[in-house]
Amino acid sequence: MSVDMTGMADIQSRIASIQSRFGQVQAGTARGTASSGTASSTGFADALASYTSPSSATAGNLSVTGTSMSGAVGGDAVVADAKRYLGVPYVWGGTDPASGLDCSGLVQRVFKDLGIDVPRVADDQARAGQPVASLADARPGDLVAFGSPVDHIGIYAGNNTMVVAPKTGDVVKVQTIYRTPTAIRRIVPDTALATAATAQLPAGSTPTLASAPAAFRGLFTAAGARYGVSPDLLAAVARAESGFDPQARSGAGAIGLMQIMPGTAKGLGIDPGDPAQAVDGAARLLADGLRSYNGSVSLALAAYNAGPGAVSKYGGIPPYPETQAYVQRVQSYLQGAAA
Repeated sequence: MSVDMTGMADIQSRIASIQSRFGQVQAGTARGTASSGTASSTGFADALASYTSPSSATAGNLSVTGTSMSGAVGGDAVVADAKRYLGVPYVWGGTDPASGLDCSGLVQRVFKDLGIDVPRVADDQARAGQPVASLADARPGDLVAFGSPVDHIGIYAGNNTMVVAPKTGDVVKVQTIYRTPTAIRRIVPDTALATAATAQLPAGSTPTLASAPAAFRGLFTAAGARYGVSPDLLAAVARAESGFDPQARSGAGAIGLMQIMPGTAKGLGIDPGDPAQAVDGAARLLADGLRSYNGSVSLALAAYNAGPGAVSKYGGIPPYPETQAYVQRVQSYLQGAAA
């Protein structure tokens, strides 16, 4: 991406004129709006005047348009947060809305607001999350990437539009998608799947997450948001698998907090001894199970313990005493039992 020095000078001038007022920034939603490639008429001053830094919020308490990080973040929340930055100027390499954002800086900032970590550069962001087959299958909140290698990225906003920081001399705007994306990635979960999974949890479920060690709660929350898995379910699995011990090893060779076998870990591309990677891998496995079994938590747990082949073979929870006891134990933790 080339840098237009004239445009940069203009941006810097505009920034300087309002920097002294930044300490008085008030909460609100950016009033600048634009569509189909037309820049916001209100510009950076209005966007900055309404920008609220998320740094004072903590993941797990942050709420965006009514969606709390205590549950799964939806794509609509991603788009709503992205639109808070309408009017912020494009600055190559920019990661701070107070001075400007580039395309990948905008993407990283939005997901950070929602407690979700994504890579910094567009090419890496275009490999995060799960692939989406085509623009026809895209949902609000998905990433739309362009170029090979990827050199531009935006957040899909529906109706063939995206929220994007386009280029030097322009501002964050809602823009029509004018060329075919080379990659589309889903970072936040399928809301319908998350809802179905939550509905399948045992009656009387309690906040199992609160009983987990503080060091792991953020991992369960973030991975749950990424893959549409209840953080309570992840915490219950960790308790059943290892008693929250990241150093645990089973006689069969399973490793770490989530007791993932080395072969499975290799397939997931994770280190099972690293708690963050282990929770991410476990969340992916459980999300796959929930998708395969229409949101059934018990079958997803059976597949996690015995493998999806065993669940398919028996058409349900396999008749293995260990697996049946495991499913009951995790569900008892979800219900708040001490078993």
